[in-house]
Amino acid sequence: MAFRSVLLFALAVAAALPAGAAELTIGGRVESLLEFARERHPEFAALRAEAEAAGARVEPAGALPDPMLRTELRDVTNEGLDASANILPPRIGGARYTFSQSLPWFGKRDLRRDVAGAGAEEARARARGGWLELATQIKLTYAQHHVHLISIRYLKETVDLMRRVAEIARTRYASGFGSQQDALRAQSEIVAMETDLALLEGESAQAGARMRALLGRPENVRLRPPEQLRTLPLAPRLALAALEERLRGNNPQLAADDARIAGAEKSRALVELNRYPDVTLGVSPTQTRNRVSEWELMFEINIPLQQDSRRAQEREAELNLDAARLRRQSTLNQALAALAESVAGLEVAQKLEGLISGGLLPQAEVNLNAALAAYENGRAEFSAVLDAHRQLRRARTELVKARGDQQMRLAEIEKAVGEEL
Repeated sequence: MAFRSVLLFALAVAAALPAGAAELTIGGRVESLLEFARERHPEFAALRAEAEAAGARVEPAGALPDPMLRTELRDVTNEGLDASANILPPRIGGARYTFSQSLPWFGKRDLRRDVAGAGAEEARARARGGWLELATQIKLTYAQHHVHLISIRYLKETVDLMRRVAEIARTRYASGFGSQQDALRAQSEIVAMETDLALLEGESAQAGARMRALLGRPENVRLRPPEQLRTLPLAPRLALAALEERLRGNNPQLAADDARIAGAEKSRALVELNRYPDVTLGVSPTQTRNRVSEWELMFEINIPLQQDSRRAQEREAELNLDAARLRRQSTLNQALAALAESVAGLEVAQKLEGLISGGLLPQAEVNLNAALAAYENGRAEFSAVLDAHRQLRRARTELVKARGDQQMRLAEIEKAVGEEL
């Protein structure tokens, strides 16, 4: 029996250890990073909690105020009686108990509930906007990191190629067919590219650190380097008119502004109802010794006489509503402008990728091979090889940059329209 208990304890400890010590591997694809951030990022969790807290305020906003109970003790000193002071109702002159309930004017409770509901909708929209902002930053950082890694790979290939060119230059110089300057220029080119390579590797490390920060700096989590970029949506889904329609319906900032407008409208209506009084009803039994000797009913209203104060409140509510409407229009204008800019940038990046991959890059490769072969045979100058090599490097750099720009523009578009494409 004791052995069984020890075994069960050991199994329990073994099962508990991986939960805190096992390393989780994520990354490779941006989708896994987004899923991890949605579940575990503390800032997004805080936004969700705030939205839930705002939703919890809706029901209390429309509830009746708590009733009031008041007790009045009369003649506690027992003047004129052969008794000492007391506070027990049967042993004093009398006691009156008042139970009262305040009743807001018709419609006020519903309006207060509507104002709180609009605030909850605004909080939910802010939470969704906060997630889109975080997701956009993750997508942008992922794309930048991918660009760095591909650029590093291409640059290493070009460095190896330039080392081959430098070896040819040294061989030609040793054979008396070339100049020492060619070999020195090749070596200088290698040093310059190795410097660029070190800078790229530093930027790649920084992108990895930014990604970990965007994920909330999780412990026991290993990030795989970006393996591939997302597939771009088909052209019809990227049409500006269709995207603008989706923006108007799904943009979280617009949704928050709409909720703010709804809340301002309800607040204005609620302030206008302050022209009418609230009512308080009450009932008061009076106790004399050990019996209830009489009953009283109470009716109370507040008299809205402060007209200047009420008009100022109504003016404030009207201006708040105007401000909310103007803010929404400003948000819409900015969102549409940003969307148009992102769509235009995406189209340019797609055209550049087509031109480079379909023409410039293959031509640069052919030119380099031809220049290298001609230089080996003494039919071309070293400068021709160097120019062709730089042209290839520039074409590869522009190709990688164009593909990265497409991913960044796609992330910006998705942020504007408020959903994945």
